[in-house]
Amino acid sequence: MQFIQASQDRWHRPEGDVPAQPKAYALLTLTQWQAVRGTWPSDLPVGLALANTDEVEDLTADLPRLALIVLHFPKWTDGRAYSQARVLRARLRFAGELRATGDVLVDMLPLLSRTGFDAVQLRAGENEASARHALTLVTDHYQGDVHQPRPQFARVA
Repeated sequence: MQFIQASQDRWHRPEGDVPAQPKAYALLTLTQWQAVRGTWPSDLPVGLALANTDEVEDLTADLPRLALIVLHFPKWTDGRAYSQARVLRARLRFAGELRATGDVLVDMLPLLSRTGFDAVQLRAGENEASARHALTLVTDHYQGDVHQPRPQFARVA
């Protein structure tokens, strides 16, 4: 899992409804992307910041062009972004970076990983060392996930 610090992030959000001109590492809203997708140069990395109400299946044709998708957790109790991530990884086979932002707590890290996130921007006040440790606590699962569709159980001698 990659931990993103906002001050060191190379991705930037352009101003206005439509970006004035395409720039590498632009992080667009769905509305901005829909306005420029036909003219966006294929050699410029572009990312999307989605709301947890956006339908990720509608992006199927665009996924090969996207280097990053940011899924937002407006509250830690709202898990719709987990479902979006699982659909993007398991069903639509999105291969780019999948990042969680918003009200992201240390306790969420194991499930974030299991549903396909590979980067996270923790909520202010959360400890990165604790988050890294949380990823090591449980190693066996009853259910499959995006990394291992079928659970693998330890053999008991």
